[in-house]
Amino acid sequence: MPKAPLFVVIALFFVSAASLAVGGQSSQRFEKEVTKTLALDFLLSLPEGYEGDEKKDWPLVVFLHGAGERGNDLSKVSRNGPPLRVLEGESFPFILASPQCPEEEWWTEQPVLELIDFLEETYRIDASRIYLTGLSMGGYGTWHFAGEAPHRFAAIVPVCGGGVPYKMRWIKHLPVWAFHGDADPVVPLEDSARLVKALRALNNQNVKFTVYPEIGHDSWTASYNNPELYTWMLSQHQGEDSTN
Repeated sequence: MPKAPLFVVIALFFVSAASLAVGGQSSQRFEKEVTKTLALDFLLSLPEGYEGDEKKDWPLVVFLHGAGERGNDLSKVSRNGPPLRVLEGESFPFILASPQCPEEEWWTEQPVLELIDFLEETYRIDASRIYLTGLSMGGYGTWHFAGEAPHRFAAIVPVCGGGVPYKMRWIKHLPVWAFHGDADPVVPLEDSARLVKALRALNNQNVKFTVYPEIGHDSWTASYNNPELYTWMLSQHQGEDSTN
């Protein structure tokens, strides 16, 4: 599959040479033109009925895979999570986009938010019902991009991820359902627990935290096979004060 072109980012810089700052300081400015093309390969699943009703807007779920699925083979993305469910025959009532992170890179370096821009421009998406979820490295990415664009998502579902507790103040309004196994040897339970604690300390009234007893790193199979996850997620709308 060819890479989906997203955007060309142009930044302008130049140097303004005022008087030389010999023995003191002077005001200067650096400016340089930089051009960069952003791209991500991704799997896309459209819901049944999408083609039949051209006036209907649909929820969007963006899924971020774990470190083991990085590379340039898109089939790896459907090893786990919602894309695996689709591969097994599940028909979700939402648009599902599952990008692939390049080999040896991390989600925090990828144009995930720009991909969402592209999807909104290309498909009939309900802007009030955009959801982000991911597992392990993708769980970290889920927390990260929620902080980068705190009013972009209706809810997030990070699975065995982690992040920076300080940044929770930016998503204190955002519905969150986090999952983790208490015997995870790869990503410690504390990585999720401290973020949930920080959100609750900020009086976020819509934080759910499921801890699986005696479960290791694979807390995603049980999570993404749970119908309640999708029911809860799709019940959230951006801007609503929901405590479902």
